[in-house]
Amino acid sequence: MAEKETLLTMSGLKKLEEELEYLKSVKRREVAERLKQAIEFGDISENSEYEDAKNEQAFIEGRILTLEKKLRNARVIDASEVPGDVVSLGSRVTLKDMDAGEELQYEIVGSMEADPAENRISNESPVGKAILGHRIGEIINIQVPAGTLRYQIIDIARGQ
Repeated sequence: MAEKETLLTMSGLKKLEEELEYLKSVKRREVAERLKQAIEFGDISENSEYEDAKNEQAFIEGRILTLEKKLRNARVIDASEVPGDVVSLGSRVTLKDMDAGEELQYEIVGSMEADPAENRISNESPVGKAILGHRIGEIINIQVPAGTLRYQIIDIARGQ
């Protein structure tokens, strides 16, 4: 089975590359040192420090493998190729909630970069998926677990 392509913005690519480098160069060394110290305490069969360090080591190695796979299958969204008149991956979209009357702004990104706290939503999320391909002025009804959201697209710009 072919591996799934990872869609990233340039800033998302840099962030993942920095995390991978940090895990490989700093965290691996820290955990190796913790393991060494734990082994020096003697009997590792009842040594919680050793168990904690082994668990952290397994987590770090798993994350490294995941990041390497995602980066190997990465396709960077070129901001200059993002259309300015239709919502697409890489767009920064301003929406008006037709029921609450408030405006929301989101950047549509791939799932690896999604961070709702930073208003970066995945193209696979209910809102992201629903607004893709739509234009300024259109009203979109979005089915979400809590009911139906009604958003009007106010503005579309290229993301960062």
